[in-house]
Amino acid sequence: MRQLMIQVQKGQGDAVLQIAESCDAVNCSKIEAQRADQSIDLVIVHVSNRKVEDLLAKLEDLTDVHITLFPTGVIALRPPASEAAQQVKNVKARSPIEVFLSGLQSVGSWRSFLAYAAVAGIVVWIGLYTNTSYLLVAAMLIAPFAGPAMNSAIATARGDLQLLGRSILRYISALAVTITIAFLLSVILQQQVPTSLMLDNSQISAIAVLIPLAAGAAGALNLVQSERSSLVSGAAAGMLVAASLAPPAGIVGMASALAFGNSEASGRWDMTVSGLFLLVLQLFGIHLSATLIFRLYGLTSQGSRYSRGKRQVFPIALSVSLVSLAAILLLQFWNSPQFERSSRAQRANAEVQQAIQQAGFVQLVEANVRFTRAEIAGQNTLLAEVYVQRQPNSDLSDQQIRDRLTQTIQTRLLEQGFNVVPLVSVTVLNPP
Repeated sequence: MRQLMIQVQKGQGDAVLQIAESCDAVNCSKIEAQRADQSIDLVIVHVSNRKVEDLLAKLEDLTDVHITLFPTGVIALRPPASEAAQQVKNVKARSPIEVFLSGLQSVGSWRSFLAYAAVAGIVVWIGLYTNTSYLLVAAMLIAPFAGPAMNSAIATARGDLQLLGRSILRYISALAVTITIAFLLSVILQQQVPTSLMLDNSQISAIAVLIPLAAGAAGALNLVQSERSSLVSGAAAGMLVAASLAPPAGIVGMASALAFGNSEASGRWDMTVSGLFLLVLQLFGIHLSATLIFRLYGLTSQGSRYSRGKRQVFPIALSVSLVSLAAILLLQFWNSPQFERSSRAQRANAEVQQAIQQAGFVQLVEANVRFTRAEIAGQNTLLAEVYVQRQPNSDLSDQQIRDRLTQTIQTRLLEQGFNVVPLVSVTVLNPP
């Protein structure tokens, strides 16, 4: 429930009270007050979140009306006292106008915005450079990507080209600053090789699209839900959006620096391309899901105190997002395994374990299957490191076991159409 203070010309207070009662307002009161050299009526009303926009629309017919909307929820208790528990449970989602205005209000100054993007670039670089995963979490909290992401979705749902253009500009600027900072730090400190955390985060899964879709939906739900209807903080939802963007942005900057600085370095351009692909996938995924959530909760091109919306913007922008996301996914699965190495490695690991179980003369101790970043022309290198223990009744030598298992695993992976060059290392372990 929201509290509004409405200032109108003297004598119009009763009309405001009637309008408020038509919107199911409660605990309403009228006070005679003074504004500058003019006597006015000051009306205080408490109305459900979802009724705020209806109330504002009806108040527009009054002349010289001033409205103060308190953005935080209030608890309006009224008789009978026995119904207090039921009254406080009546929590509604925010009205479309409140979501729109709060989104605009979240846009800070350019200087602070870019400063946070630069700090996020520094922190994400340190995390990737030192293999410190908790610093990536810190970078996600600092990165200012959630604001432009949600504002661009709000602008699409509202059909506001002006806000959409500004949001996209801030989006691109923040990402460019973060990427540039990571690039410069790698150049200044003369980084020569990618770290293991860079390699891990540059691996793309076949289900990577689900992360931005979930992030966009979570960010939008956080804005439309009343602060009293959820235990999920805005920082947590914002971090989920930044989690989709901060690490790939850092990887793009660092991998680009490695590629420019050492033309013989292995896999740098491949990491840059993977990072850029992931960024584009995340941007369109977040935008699509957030826009649909905002539209579902009533943000349309027409509303009270809002006249910039154009009806055709929403279907056009939504179609562009859908087509772009479909094209990205088509590229991902068409270019297998470049853009789904994480999932392919897991599937290959399962195939390796099945091949060992069917062999019958050894027992599996451990299997580690992963794509390497060795830049060998004309092949996708899949490295399988397998540790096995011979069966008690096996009379094969260690060398025979290695040869047979290597051939069996390589044949199986090739027959399954993984489009890789499997390099297999088999280690036979003997118990004491």
